[in-house]
Amino acid sequence: MEGAALLFERIFDKPPEICCFAPGRVNLIGEHTDYNGGHVFPCAIDKGIYCAARKRSDRKFLFYSVNLPDEGIIEYAADNIPLKGCWADYPVSVIKALSAFGHDIRGGAEMLFCGDLPEGAGLSSSAALEVVTAVALREMFSLPLTGQETAVIGQFAENRFIGVSCGIMDQFASAMGRENNAILLDSNTLEYEYAPVGKAGIVIINGGVKHSLAGSEYNQRRRECEHAAGMLGVTSLCSLTPDEFEKSKHLINDDICLRRAHHAVYENQRAIDAVSALNRNDLAEFGRLMNLSHISLRDHYEVSCEQLDHLAQAAQNYPGVYGARMTGGGFGGCTVNLVSPEAVNDFIDFIQSDYENSFGIKPEIYRVKAVSGARRLLP
Repeated sequence: MEGAALLFERIFDKPPEICCFAPGRVNLIGEHTDYNGGHVFPCAIDKGIYCAARKRSDRKFLFYSVNLPDEGIIEYAADNIPLKGCWADYPVSVIKALSAFGHDIRGGAEMLFCGDLPEGAGLSSSAALEVVTAVALREMFSLPLTGQETAVIGQFAENRFIGVSCGIMDQFASAMGRENNAILLDSNTLEYEYAPVGKAGIVIINGGVKHSLAGSEYNQRRRECEHAAGMLGVTSLCSLTPDEFEKSKHLINDDICLRRAHHAVYENQRAIDAVSALNRNDLAEFGRLMNLSHISLRDHYEVSCEQLDHLAQAAQNYPGVYGARMTGGGFGGCTVNLVSPEAVNDFIDFIQSDYENSFGIKPEIYRVKAVSGARRLLP
């Protein structure tokens, strides 16, 4: 945080007015259910994006990314802000979304961003960037935004202007996280409850295979689910219980759509069951459900890949690992592993050596904690 303030002064020749932070997230279970009207169970993590910013008296927005220094300062005019096809389109889209929701930003701003979330790893770097932008603008311009509204703004920005048909889970977790807790979120109603994540270690493994959701089959999966829901005569797939789905699945006359629907319905139930298991401190059952989730993501939703499958299977077979699965949109990215505290260090050593021997890539491994959501840090 202090580094962001010092870097801001170096780049913009004056100190920032404020510094803010928005965390990334890891989803423990409930994948690709949020846009299907189902439940997810993410937690905000202690990696994210910092923003140092100050207002301008004119109507210009200047953006700088410490992580992409070769891009330099990118400038937009507030009265005419077409997207430019670069990373700064994300904060610009938040500005456009705020305007669409009736929030008046009187003036411009200089904004510097830096963070430790790997891009394309499935830890929601884009959502954290959107949320930290909204929080910084909220603080500078005294906008009446709650945490939930901040999440909605971020999702709208990505759906409407970036063109990724994401659900609200990523932005919600970043904006609404709570220390030592994950969030069981009903993405259909936005009702939520916190649940303690227990003493098990959360280990994220980035296999080094990047994805780009905007250019991937993510939107195609959403269309397939919408088509399946239409054939079943329901608004959203996750409005169905597994029993109800089994009784009506014959109405889906497309095998691909049937597999997508099967995943959404059963994954939604797994998320609900997994939180119940965690509340009972039944980590073995929680892990079993995580393992089933990965199988479904691999076979029914088809968003895994060779590297993620290898990581998940190796972890599931390792003593002391309760459960392991791919997490995030898929097509690369990370696995999330729930590990007994005494096994964490040995597991990390094992999986690093195993993956490097198998693929010639040294994986990035993060032991993370559940933290609070986006917030102002300074002053």
